Amino acid sequence: MKQGPTPKRKEAEAARKKALKVPKDTKEARKAVRERTRQQRAEVRVAMARGEEWAMPLRDKGPVKRHVRNLVDSRWHFGELFLPIAMAVLVLSLVPNPQVARFVYLLWLLMMLGTIVDEIFLGFKIKREINKNYSDPKERKGAIFYGLMRALQLRILRIPAPIVKIGGKPKEFK
Repeated sequence: MKQGPTPKRKEAEAARKKALKVPKDTKEARKAVRERTRQQRAEVRVAMARGEEWAMPLRDKGPVKRHVRNLVDSRWHFGELFLPIAMAVLVLSLVPNPQVARFVYLLWLLMMLGTIVDEIFLGFKIKREINKNYSDPKERKGAIFYGLMRALQLRILRIPAPIVKIGGKPKEFK
């Protein structure tokens, strides 16, 4: 949307020159640039956490990725436990008790099997949904892998933040 009339060349050049004024002290100039970039990064980070499309990296942009994010975020996944259980297994494997070691290996095996089975079903679900809703193969490229990797992350650590609650219906986007 247009904000107003296009500025005349004289006005545009004056505005550009005004923006180019740097302090005589280069140390102060560097500090000002650093502060400005820090503020810009903070704004982008907050916008990305809110889920605003303009602030997202290229891998998260587009209606297909948004649909996959909402599909993944709409239910709980076994892969979310991968990191906490892996840390527990790592700590418990240091215990010299053979019974604890057997329990740890069983826990590791069950966690791996649960994660693999859940990821397989999720992959099929994502593929079915995106094939049904999006016809362009270029749009769909990488969407399944994107969804599977998102399902492996703890929900509170996902960026962009989930906007669909667990048990909620994935929002439809086209």
